[in-house]
Amino acid sequence: MFIEPNNSGERRGSIEVICGSMFSGKTEELIRRLKRVKIANQKVEIFKPAIDIRYDQVKIVSHDATAIQSTPVENSQQILLMAGDAVVIGIDEAQFFDAEIANVCDELAFRGIRVIVAGLDMDYLGNPFGQMPNLLAKADYITKLHAICQKCGNMANYSYRKVADEQQVLLGAMDAYEPRCRNCYEKKD
Repeated sequence: MFIEPNNSGERRGSIEVICGSMFSGKTEELIRRLKRVKIANQKVEIFKPAIDIRYDQVKIVSHDATAIQSTPVENSQQILLMAGDAVVIGIDEAQFFDAEIANVCDELAFRGIRVIVAGLDMDYLGNPFGQMPNLLAKADYITKLHAICQKCGNMANYSYRKVADEQQVLLGAMDAYEPRCRNCYEKKD
């Protein structure tokens, strides 16, 4: 999504949301878009929730080990404070942020900033996850990605939890989750 100047020469802000299940390539797509922004020499700031330390304390890292430098933050308000003169803001794992993340993204877009956000749209129970529904409602552009079902090979949009833990937030990768299609997710075997 390209930000065109309007008639007054100001940038038009926007919110792009990349969503889907675990292992669908959300972070990989976020990194791809942010690298293109850097190639265009646009000022970019990248953030992730401080609790996400699965692969790296600071970098955003996809499951296939693609990485980009980011700033871990404790809450969404810190993003507003640290946005500086960025033209583009990248945010990973949006489902882990507090209730203000959608408003923060809205504020940034009203400032003329292109905001690119990635996150799980559903939790392991198949319910909307965190603030993702609010982000999707405010988004100018939505990209829904799908993984491949580990059971049957069809398109997957569910994150099946393989371990017995009922907390909504359980950080993990292939050790704890696998992508499944609707039918295989329902079978729970």
